[in-house]
Amino acid sequence: MLFLVAALLLLGVALGAVVHAPLSFSVVAGAVIAVWLTVFALRERQDRRRGTPAR
Repeated sequence: MLFLVAALLLLGVALGAVVHAPLSFSVVAGAVIAVWLTVFALRERQDRRRGTPAR
């Protein structure tokens, strides 16, 4: 429960910072994060299919 509260607090701080940033910067940063998460998910999926043990 404490982890959830801390995560929501950090989310609120991050969203507060995004409000003060220019819209174009926020969109680019969001796109970079989305690409990063997509690459991570694809790599994890490939590792699971190959049966590579977790590090």
